[in-house]
Amino acid sequence: MGARAAVAGASGYAGGELLRLLLAHPSLSLGPVAGGSSAGKPVTDLHPHLPQLDGLVFAETTPEVLAEADVVFLALPHGQSSALAAALPDGLPVVDLGADHRLASADDWARFYDTEYAGEWPYGLPELFRDQLAGATRIAGPGCNATAMTLALGPLLAAGLVDAQDLVTTTISGTSGAGRGLAASLLASQVMGDLSAYKVAAHRHTPEVRQSLSRLAGAPVSLSYTPTLAPMPRGILATCTARTSASTAELRAALKRQYDDEPFVHVLPEGRWPHTASTVGSNACHLQVAVDEDAGRAVVVAALDNLGKGAAGQALQCANLAIGLPETAGLTASGVAP
Repeated sequence: MGARAAVAGASGYAGGELLRLLLAHPSLSLGPVAGGSSAGKPVTDLHPHLPQLDGLVFAETTPEVLAEADVVFLALPHGQSSALAAALPDGLPVVDLGADHRLASADDWARFYDTEYAGEWPYGLPELFRDQLAGATRIAGPGCNATAMTLALGPLLAAGLVDAQDLVTTTISGTSGAGRGLAASLLASQVMGDLSAYKVAAHRHTPEVRQSLSRLAGAPVSLSYTPTLAPMPRGILATCTARTSASTAELRAALKRQYDDEPFVHVLPEGRWPHTASTVGSNACHLQVAVDEDAGRAVVVAALDNLGKGAAGQALQCANLAIGLPETAGLTASGVAP
């Protein structure tokens, strides 16, 4: 049977994606499935796409239940993971998909969140911070938008090819990124046929991205970020720009040096630009870059599945590293089409 994995927050979208991935994992079996307010309800009432789980009900979300497993995933709303994690055994590997342990700055946390600061854990973006993850017992999963932007700009900043003081990004993301909670702004009749900016100049992923990019650049960066909601259930398309004097070839070379040996991040052939649909159902991120010579700006576009590489898939990738399994186990870089 191998190691057993527990999922807290399994009633949500990211939690459901974790269940789907774990059911196909060659070395991890499904342990406790906790669902918060859904405790006692059949799992397939919320996840009918997982018929293998017929007859299973959501468990209570308690440290005692989760500690029965060999690795724990916390797919909980922001601010709800830290107290639960603190009650779990120190040696039990825990991957938090929420924001509770991403930020090094208590001031940044206080500015963007309304719960007590819980401290920083190793940041679970393997392609750029893998050395922190092997054998780790606590890992903070990155935000979905943050993953796309950091993968796009990180190698260019590390190589000194773009101006760290002139980063401008936009993301277009699907509605599942907001979670399963009811909100009038996410009703189908509100979202269909519409694009809308939200949390302009105030998105919670901003300090997280700034923190990671500053570490890669070796100096503080300046970032302007605007998120946009799109009428699609899954996917993120991030357009990231920065002033540069480098050529497109130099920028492509930097991205390819970083990612050519990575199983899940792909720099597309020249002239082919990322599509969100190409990454749905996968743990892949697709990248392309060009220089706008008239503006003197690098333009990097990234596409990924916000529930895959942006959440559950990446969390599983990190867990594999933490407990000594092949990093790609239970994951695919192939999307679903059409």
